Amino acid sequence: MPTFETRLARVVTQKITGCTELLDVERLSGGASQETYRLTVLLNGVETPLAMRRTPGGEYVEALPSHPGLDVEALLMQSAKAVGVPEPEVYHVLTREDDLGDGFIMEWIEGEALGARITRDPQFDAVRPTLARACGEILARIHGIDLDQSGLRSRLAELPPKQFLDQMLERYHNFNVPQPMIDYTGRWLQENLPKTDRLTLVHNDFRAGNFMLTPDGISAVLDWEVAHIGDPMRDLGWICTNSWRFGSHLPVGGFGTYDDLFAGYEAESGFKVDPDHVKYWEVFGSFWWAIGCLGMAEHYRTGPDQSVERPAIGRRTSECQVDCVNLLIPGAVEQLEPMPGLGFDMPSQQELVQSVRDYLREDAMKNLQGRSQFLARVAGNSLDVVLRELALGGQHQSLEADRLRHYYGSTAPLGDLRAQLSHDLRTGKIPLSDATIQQHLRSTVVNQIAIDQPNYSGFKRAIGSPS
Repeated sequence: MPTFETRLARVVTQKITGCTELLDVERLSGGASQETYRLTVLLNGVETPLAMRRTPGGEYVEALPSHPGLDVEALLMQSAKAVGVPEPEVYHVLTREDDLGDGFIMEWIEGEALGARITRDPQFDAVRPTLARACGEILARIHGIDLDQSGLRSRLAELPPKQFLDQMLERYHNFNVPQPMIDYTGRWLQENLPKTDRLTLVHNDFRAGNFMLTPDGISAVLDWEVAHIGDPMRDLGWICTNSWRFGSHLPVGGFGTYDDLFAGYEAESGFKVDPDHVKYWEVFGSFWWAIGCLGMAEHYRTGPDQSVERPAIGRRTSECQVDCVNLLIPGAVEQLEPMPGLGFDMPSQQELVQSVRDYLREDAMKNLQGRSQFLARVAGNSLDVVLRELALGGQHQSLEADRLRHYYGSTAPLGDLRAQLSHDLRTGKIPLSDATIQQHLRSTVVNQIAIDQPNYSGFKRAIGSPS
């Protein structure tokens, strides 16, 4: 059976005009939803980099309303390029005959895609003050794409706000892992649905990390895999979601202000932006990504890509939940302190886990490169989560159970009590204004994020600590 590289070499030389040889293939780090590769080819006699996106493991995935497929993603990029959105040229959309899975090969675009660097790297100091307005302008162009002329209307799902919310609630319920703060937020979203008749193309994942930036501005908008037809304010709310501010206090992507984002959008589109409408989608953004993180953990359990990255992202659901706390029920929270001592065993559980973590950071990472080095870092971070959880000795869950037993007058185990609370929030039996439940949710979520990611800006905001 031909190797992956052999099949890929055949495709690039037969399907891309002027390409005569595949020189190198490198899978890039990141890309939890899709695989991304840098290809080096001989194109018109010149060594040239290209990029390839494909499904994890080279699978063939049946298109779903929420994930239309990488062939549609290629069409979206081509349609956006036609209206002045910065996009790479798509050279070839993979077919079944190519035997590489679903995906496409495109122009390699230079630029920075890591959100933390976009918000902090000195090379972008000059462009950063204009970036929020530029994002507003680009989003307005995306929302103005003619769905019929481009052929996208028949290829994309239409998701008005209520249908989109219902879809995410169903996905969450199917996990059967009660997360009461997600249920609380879902209820709030149901009770505050925006009224809008304007449905456009929605990128649905436009943020730092999904566009490329150079010192001159945005060079490419990428990762269209969850695009749909819906409320355009979803895109404006998503780029303001705290997960994508990368620790910065600035609300738009960590680099700009609401006013600049709205000004760019209004100037390009002619539509007035309602800040409350955008706030709804900002709350929805944290809710959506909280469920998306749980989905990564589910993918780890069911395959096909069981990398160490997926469960690590799964634990990030608490980041999104603490953002929902900050947006909807902010207030004081008592933090738990680690338990003293290391236990009776020598070495202790903590010491065993710490030794593996230190090996990954101090030995393995120095001798690895590329994606393997990235995954070693992720593995070390996951072991930090385990160490913080071991240090608490189960206090967080014991106190969570005590609060719920007192509230319900029950001696049921914690899992049953969580499920009861989730059910009562979903059905409206418990009002969102119940102060006891609000305090319980704050305490539960804040003490969980203290385990999962104590450096997260939303955690620091929740406890009143400067970011």
